[in-house]
Amino acid sequence: MYGLWKPRVLGAWRVPTAGPCILAVNHTHNIDGPMVMGTAPRPVHFLIKKEVFVGPLGRFLRGIGQLEVDRAGADRAAITGALKALEDGGVLGIFPEGTRGEGDFASLRAGLAYFAVRSGAPIVPVAVLGSADRTGRVIKGLPPLRSGVDVVFGDPFEAGDGSGRRTRKALDEATVRIQEHLAAHLADAKRLTGR
Repeated sequence: MYGLWKPRVLGAWRVPTAGPCILAVNHTHNIDGPMVMGTAPRPVHFLIKKEVFVGPLGRFLRGIGQLEVDRAGADRAAITGALKALEDGGVLGIFPEGTRGEGDFASLRAGLAYFAVRSGAPIVPVAVLGSADRTGRVIKGLPPLRSGVDVVFGDPFEAGDGSGRRTRKALDEATVRIQEHLAAHLADAKRLTGR
């Protein structure tokens, strides 16, 4: 990432140095996941759509610990793999909106709340800014080479209410809390970076 672009990484010290945690990342461009993988202070296991796992790229992604997920339904293998990564004290990366979009955390899926409440792992909000501002001249699907991309890590927080409940109501309440934290972090990150 540092060889191709000029990432500015802010707040990486906020990621816990040990134990499980979840990075909740906004998603506006294909480069967002690799940018976080390349700049995070710890190895990250991202849930990535199965369509990407083809040929040599698929072997590479599996080799570096990325998790394949079928977004058509509840993918039990992906859920088990993600929980195992957290049980082992690893870092799980999630795009809580499920797919690329505005990157404003406006519509979260329940998956992030489920993993956070089930594992008890803290959530670290991550804002990737600038990746979708312009397209490159050489490769249209990527930001211009040597352009600046900001990766801003926020303060970790707990998604659950401390009761340990995993009911639908508890997950819905956790999702609301998560959305409030992520939206506030994104606003702070934009102010901090001037984007």
